Amino acid sequence: MSALGTRSNPYDAIVVGGGHNGLTCAAYLARAGKKVLVLERRHVLGGAAVSEEIIPGYTFTVCSYVVSLLRPHVIRDLDLSRHGLEIVPLECSFTPHHEGPGLCRWPDPAKTRDEIARFSRHDADLYPQFGKIMGKLARFAKPIIDEPAPDPSSFRPSDLKQLLGLGKAFRDLGDDLAALQFKLTTMSAVDFLDEWFESEQLKAPMACSGIIGTMLGVHSPGTAYVLLHHYMGEIDGSSRAWGFAKGGTGAISNAIASAATELGAELRVSSPVSSIIVEKGSAVGVAMESGDDLYARTVVSGCEPRLTFLGLVGEQNLPDDFVTAMKRYKLRGSSGKVNIALDALPSFSCRPGDGPHLRGDVAIAPDIDYLERAYDDAKYGDFSHRPYINLVFPTLLDRNMAPPGHHVMSCFVQYAPYAIKEGPEHWPERRDAFGETVIDTLEEYCPDIRKHIVGKQVLTPWDLEQEFGLTEGNIFHGELTLDQLLFQRPTAGWARYETPVDRLWLCSSGVHPGGGIMSAPGYLAAQRMLEKGAV
Repeated sequence: MSALGTRSNPYDAIVVGGGHNGLTCAAYLARAGKKVLVLERRHVLGGAAVSEEIIPGYTFTVCSYVVSLLRPHVIRDLDLSRHGLEIVPLECSFTPHHEGPGLCRWPDPAKTRDEIARFSRHDADLYPQFGKIMGKLARFAKPIIDEPAPDPSSFRPSDLKQLLGLGKAFRDLGDDLAALQFKLTTMSAVDFLDEWFESEQLKAPMACSGIIGTMLGVHSPGTAYVLLHHYMGEIDGSSRAWGFAKGGTGAISNAIASAATELGAELRVSSPVSSIIVEKGSAVGVAMESGDDLYARTVVSGCEPRLTFLGLVGEQNLPDDFVTAMKRYKLRGSSGKVNIALDALPSFSCRPGDGPHLRGDVAIAPDIDYLERAYDDAKYGDFSHRPYINLVFPTLLDRNMAPPGHHVMSCFVQYAPYAIKEGPEHWPERRDAFGETVIDTLEEYCPDIRKHIVGKQVLTPWDLEQEFGLTEGNIFHGELTLDQLLFQRPTAGWARYETPVDRLWLCSSGVHPGGGIMSAPGYLAAQRMLEKGAV
């Protein structure tokens, strides 16, 4: 045991969980001169942002696979480029169809217009205008993710100033944009898009961004808001950009870990924590599964809120109303992941062979009814028999992730409800059937895919929970619904990284501003702790 972790000589902070947010928080605390220890239970750092060689020679982006919202100031502050981070923009968004060449949306507006015009000239004309308006709304929303959640009940001058600033920004939108912003927070993705477009082939892949990671359908109210995230993307100053980190998303975590180590943080893998030690209402350290106790002036959890409080802290150390709120906190995992090793690139029937259409993301979402039928299966406790699949070929952007001429395919799959009708514990029995359903679906668009498969990894929501600590398999540490955003994430009164346990803080995706590889929760938690002199 390190001498810094004793009761008489504790760490300044122990961070439980070495995901990208935990690492970010640790890096900023270490940058401020604090003695920080990060404890990760798995053999590798990164949490759900991790790359692993699951099949010899093939590196998979195991869970998360694309990046957009990684905060530019974090990249600059931690000098992540010097630590090996390189993000390559995804070139297009391709939706294959059974008939015709499918739909590609390109960085080139003229090419995109021609693609959409094959389905609707009306939509082709409106698409650039829609993008400009959504971009303006995204610019209004973007500052919110770089600040702590506003507290509408506070009369502190700093909080009132923040609320007044948001109010002014909202007024500056003008009546038309303000009305659209209101619609985004209340309408379904489909209803919102119906007000703009007529083509099912365009609306379907656009609507998908409203349902990712939620147990909701494209017709469910509130899903329109998440559409904004596609327009909040930013890579190296380029707005509305999504990209892929060379080496997979694990390269992001590794770069942050390298920066944290250089700044003086101590990082340990294969170090599972069994509980957070609470004495007289204050967190004083952690109990390890090894039997050791490590002490710190402050404990920070990078785990999701329910696991943190009901698992590591324990109900006996929490107020009853907070325990009730945590038990009501919605996780409802709805997605799985299938990673496939290939000896050659499969060919899509509608656009055969290799080409620029494969150097972005590919969405199996041919029309709205297809997506709604996929949700119908999930509503009744089964995985979708023809799921929405969002896939990328990382090896087209980084050849080092597979042997020469070979490829990996990274498939995000929805819906795969954690709560299947047989019970979540029966997912291992259904894992193979789920993986085969994904390949059957892909085969409808890539008839040659099966002959090229070298091996695969199938992750169900149960696997995501058991292996990665994602309770109920929720990839965002809690659904991104309106009742679980801003000052209500994870629950009202506790949205600013502090908790009912003194000297225990949260820095995970379960706090504001939420999920995705953005590092904002880790950064904001560290800043808040330093401002309050809590570490």
